[in-house]
Amino acid sequence: MLKGNRQVVYVMLITASFFYSCEKEVISNLLDIDGNEYKTITIGEQVWMAENLKVSHYRDGTEITNVTDKAAWEALTTEAYCIYNNNASSELDTYGALYNWYAVTNVHNIAPEGWHIPTDDEWKKLEMTLGMSQSEADDSDRYRGTDEGSKLAGNADLWNSGNLESNSGFGTSGFTALPSGARVYDSDRYSFVNYTGFFWSATELNSTNAWHRNVTYKNSDILRLNNDKRFGFAIRCVKD
Repeated sequence: MLKGNRQVVYVMLITASFFYSCEKEVISNLLDIDGNEYKTITIGEQVWMAENLKVSHYRDGTEITNVTDKAAWEALTTEAYCIYNNNASSELDTYGALYNWYAVTNVHNIAPEGWHIPTDDEWKKLEMTLGMSQSEADDSDRYRGTDEGSKLAGNADLWNSGNLESNSGFGTSGFTALPSGARVYDSDRYSFVNYTGFFWSATELNSTNAWHRNVTYKNSDILRLNNDKRFGFAIRCVKD
């Protein structure tokens, strides 16, 4: 799609439990401070990035700390980012970067101008727009909903085969969640690429844990979970 073009697609989905209508407006004109360009998508009343963040500087130009060493990453209680497998196979271009939670909430602001990191409640709003009930959205520590994970996912070639990809709702929201994997804080591992996408929220549970979302190849629904802030997960931004 050419830069600046707008494409409006009307998607009508009928499920056993509800009737879902979503207008998708895809725009490719969001730039971060590094000059990276991102597609965006309107879903309900929200406008989201339709790609994972890959910026290496905060909004004010301050450099985000790049950490590749395992011991250094594990010990961090301050902001940092990395690239899956240290970008051995150009993972940044496909999956974006992985950030710890301290980078998510850093005072220098990691989101592009006019955008912010979604709160846990803003993730819930997205999930409910796609069909999840309030009670399901408020649940945690298990997969919730029906096919909202499949709707959020996209780019089937990158996903391992499973219930996520085989569901008829796959890719219909335009959000294009990818299986970008994670940096595991307490081992010398990058894990789960092609299997799971992990996405931070800006909402903490306590001094050590924060809320995030998991979309995985095995499930068409979505996991809401809190985990250690030292993990490296992907970031999506939502418009102010």
